[in-house]
Amino acid sequence: QLQLVESGGGLVQPGGSLRLSCAASGFTLDYYAIGWFRQAPGKEREEVSCISSSGDSTSYANSVKGRFTISRDNAKNTVYLQMNSLKPEDTSIYYCAAERTLYRRRYCTFTSNAYNKWGQGTQVTVSS
Repeated sequence: QLQLVESGGGLVQPGGSLRLSCAASGFTLDYYAIGWFRQAPGKEREEVSCISSSGDSTSYANSVKGRFTISRDNAKNTVYLQMNSLKPEDTSIYYCAAERTLYRRRYCTFTSNAYNKWGQGTQVTVSS
């Protein structure tokens, strides 16, 4: 079964850190760009960050730039999202998604329709 599994969410105080993981099973991530998205109750899904299938290009939403870092370890078939200086407004369900590319493409996109594999999500709650 081809699937993405997120982990690492939880409850953290403002200013704290969490590291989310997105692990692939049933397929390898080598030729996939990976995006992180989030959705809070009553709000639309929004992009957070993405990393190219080549691994050398990343993008961040303005709201998380300078605080979040995306990375990938193809040997572990996992993509990470390091989240520092967390704020209450970061509270959301975080989803990772995979976009198949034909080659090790050197850009990624925030267009959610480009992604055809999605994980089940992991809850992140930032509260004192």
